[in-house]
Amino acid sequence: MRLIPRDEQFFPMFGDLAQKLSISADLLAKLFAEPDRLQELVQKIKDVEHEADVLTHDIIVRIDKSFVTPIDREDIHLLASRLDDVIDVVDGVARRAQMFRIREFRPQAAELAGVLCRAAVVLAESVQNLKKPKLILQRSGELKRLEEEGDAIYHSAIGGLFDDGAEALEVLKWKELFDKLEDAVDLCDDVWNVIESVAIKNS
Repeated sequence: MRLIPRDEQFFPMFGDLAQKLSISADLLAKLFAEPDRLQELVQKIKDVEHEADVLTHDIIVRIDKSFVTPIDREDIHLLASRLDDVIDVVDGVARRAQMFRIREFRPQAAELAGVLCRAAVVLAESVQNLKKPKLILQRSGELKRLEEEGDAIYHSAIGGLFDDGAEALEVLKWKELFDKLEDAVDLCDDVWNVIESVAIKNS
């Protein structure tokens, strides 16, 4: 019998944080699909990013207050930080779209945002199963496939910028947006690596 119970509250907190990622990714996908809603969606993403920052801070503070944690303290800190990193990048993409006064619809941006949404769903579902390592390990490879799909869309998008004969300023704007979208997808793979590591340690 454990004299000092483990603090199990970390699991629902991780779930909440992963859900913030899914929400922010969905909002970003809407932004690129409906650029006329730019201002509204940028603010909503900022609100979610702020909520995620508060939640991440609460998780970090809770580590220091907990005598016994359900998984390694380092892994708790790393998982929370990595999830928050992706949300920060999503917010950064949205703010750049706002600063660049994006008004046109580019299908590759919507496609990349769609890949990000699917990656966020995989992460959210995996975080919900942190207590079931076997279920997590069965999904090994899903994020890598999504990352590869994102890379293919990214390369096509960058090539398309030059094929279109767009003005130099437009090329610079969209290249930075595509770069950051790809970064967000890549960071999802980093989150998955932490989740998979936790699952292996606890399987």
